[in-house]
Amino acid sequence: MISMISGLVEELGTNYAVINVNGVGYKLFVTADTLHTLKNGRSVKMWTHLAVREDALDLYGFIKKSEQEFFQLLISVSGIGPKSALNILSLASSETLTGAIRTGSTVHLVKISGIGKKTAEKIVMELKDKISGLRSFASGPMGAGMASDIDAIEALRALGYDAEEAREALKKVGKDISDVGAKVKAALKVLG
Repeated sequence: MISMISGLVEELGTNYAVINVNGVGYKLFVTADTLHTLKNGRSVKMWTHLAVREDALDLYGFIKKSEQEFFQLLISVSGIGPKSALNILSLASSETLTGAIRTGSTVHLVKISGIGKKTAEKIVMELKDKISGLRSFASGPMGAGMASDIDAIEALRALGYDAEEAREALKKVGKDISDVGAKVKAALKVLG
């Protein structure tokens, strides 16, 4: 099992990165946020998950260990494969998703292409107990502001910002602002 790779970014594709590790290029499928943080020629350390299929060995890469762990939790749910799990993590951070699962919120999961209401409910039901028992997910955000944060991130992404930039800007927005429109305006001021 390949659990971590450290090397130079050799190539960036639409949904993957090739990492050169001592002359061997490993193709890792990554989220859009991860793709935006990587730069050609730069050194990177990525946590990985190797998905073994009959006809392929696919490697998925994550900058944070918590993302890798959350990815592995998602694929433990029957009906959720690695590509669906990667799509879910592209929509929101593992911390935001953890909080949503704890509170039983399926709203953001239903917005993902290919995930219906029943599948979203299944994810929440199956992962709720698993997440509460893990230390790395113990401090995830919770509360009603989470749904408005997700909507604000989607709005900022529609305006051309990547999700990571949007999340960082929203962290600097006052917690007293709960309206999505107001959050987007405040985040745009932070982004300049």
